[in-house]
Amino acid sequence: MTAASAAPRPEKREILKVQGLSAGYGPMRVIHDLDLTVYSGERVGLVGLNGHGKSTLFYAIAGLTGWQRGSIRLNGAEVGGTRSQGPGRYTHLVVRRGLALIPQGDEIFHGLTVEEHLDSGAFTPRAWKERKPRKDRVLAIFPPLVKLLKTPVGRLSGGERRMVSIGRGLMADASLFLVDEPSLGLAPKIGKSVMEALMSVELGDSAMVIAEQNVALLEGRVERIIGMHVGKLKGEASVAMGFQTRREI
Repeated sequence: MTAASAAPRPEKREILKVQGLSAGYGPMRVIHDLDLTVYSGERVGLVGLNGHGKSTLFYAIAGLTGWQRGSIRLNGAEVGGTRSQGPGRYTHLVVRRGLALIPQGDEIFHGLTVEEHLDSGAFTPRAWKERKPRKDRVLAIFPPLVKLLKTPVGRLSGGERRMVSIGRGLMADASLFLVDEPSLGLAPKIGKSVMEALMSVELGDSAMVIAEQNVALLEGRVERIIGMHVGKLKGEASVAMGFQTRREI
């Protein structure tokens, strides 16, 4: 097994503990006996090329893979185990345990307005009740959205749509935010501003894992950067160690 977890600190608690996780789709195995621990207050970067398992790891935590086995504990509760059918069948229960998955790209409803998207992220009763202050926090992180609340997201630029997608995830009553490729397809300047916005999120007792191809966007901004290759975690990663996987333009 490949271990990629930091030594626990007395004031921290385990938000996520993955042990011996294997996962895939149909006959294809993408994740191989993977271990990962994430603590409260941490931002963890996960870097690697496309197709090496970053998104699949996120989907497995959310219960969205075709099959999986191994242990996934979220806030101390088992949400993994052996599963061979029904991708997404229990995802709503994982969300209620404290997960917010922010997918890569524009997985949004182009006919809905920005405000409707943000409101849809307040999935649990508590988040819905607190949606006004939550929305105010999201708009403070992404000021360009303030004047776009009544605009259908299909009319927005790529960077603005990414802000909406991330903002929707931040509306959740979550203790673990999984952010998949936030800079994908964006101009370098826009990608950097999106990453800086993620760094401005007050985590408190929560944690955030950011999957990203460009390790330079993560260095100096997150507590740990872990490399991922062919479905396994490879330990600490940095530009100097050769993990610059996408060239800056």
